[in-house]
Amino acid sequence: MRWFLQKCALFFYIHLVKPILFRIQPDDMHEKMLVLSEFATRHALFRWFINYSMKYNNKQMLAQKLDNFKNMEFNNPFGLGAGFDKNAVTAAAIEGIGFAYAAFGSTTARYCPGNERPWFHRLPEYKSLMINVGLANNGVDSVAKTVSKAHDESRTLRVGQSIARTNDAKAADDSEGIEDYAYSLGQLFGKTAYIEINISCPNTFKGEPFTDPVRLDALLTRLDKVKRSGPVTLKMPSDKTWEEFRELLEVVVKHDVQGVTISNLRKNREGLEIPKDWKGNLSGAPTKDKSDYLIAKTFLEYGQRLVITGLGGVFTPEDAYRKIRLGASLVSVVSILMFKGPAAIPYLKRGLVKLLKDDGFRNIQDAVGTAAIEYE
Repeated sequence: MRWFLQKCALFFYIHLVKPILFRIQPDDMHEKMLVLSEFATRHALFRWFINYSMKYNNKQMLAQKLDNFKNMEFNNPFGLGAGFDKNAVTAAAIEGIGFAYAAFGSTTARYCPGNERPWFHRLPEYKSLMINVGLANNGVDSVAKTVSKAHDESRTLRVGQSIARTNDAKAADDSEGIEDYAYSLGQLFGKTAYIEINISCPNTFKGEPFTDPVRLDALLTRLDKVKRSGPVTLKMPSDKTWEEFRELLEVVVKHDVQGVTISNLRKNREGLEIPKDWKGNLSGAPTKDKSDYLIAKTFLEYGQRLVITGLGGVFTPEDAYRKIRLGASLVSVVSILMFKGPAAIPYLKRGLVKLLKDDGFRNIQDAVGTAAIEYE
């Protein structure tokens, strides 16, 4: 019965709901989806309906305990990537549609209004959304309260919070930026399951200074001194050569960091027909190939030390399965919700189970990294 409901929901969203939604300006649509998700989070009847209709569990095949991630357990590998919900107000709805974890945020030490609108441009022909939000959020003092509530009330959702450097002129130099991160990390102690440190948001006043190895080492040296209650993962940039990316990983493994999220938005527009006056960077399908490549290369050299979260261009179970076989233990998604709706999550889980069984794997952990050799 549930699978029938989920197939119907997937069909109706793609063929009936999405064409209507795509007529609405994407900034407005994002706000409406947040309001709807927050409404579902606050009302028991809607939570029950979401939980019932979207439920799909196969712990034998999909659950895993990640030793390198401080033994944290996940019911399945799928999570919500940072960017959808900056202020952690939709956790119950996110849990209800079947996510195992969520990275809320990114949040910053101070309130941030974000960049000049529009923040989003749809590129349906590329299965992409151009994003130029610029870390709009309520600031960590406010967000710490909502994310703590979500963490305390969640039953199976591993509630994470992504933190970044405040996007304003006050973030004048590296030392101020480092203290900005340190303050946010300190304010979130005991209030989340894990923390994601976003060093690679490309739509900001100061750019990405901590994607330089020397500056990253200075940042992580300071953050090593800040008390944290769970594992830490680093959200990595996408537009780096492997040699440049590897230099960053060499710094990461020297510090108190348990994982990496690969990877952030694509800045390179080569091969894509995009209006020159559209500001922002690319999510979704255009990020897929580079993400897959960096996942595999990272697994081959650092898979015994770091838990890899794959992010970028996952629209089918096959996309997720490839990231897993290349070395990702976890798979974050965002864009698929815009293109396929909430029923996409049980669709991904069911499809992944079939793929694992077809290839003779007993569970997801047996599959992680088995195809990384393609990139040796």
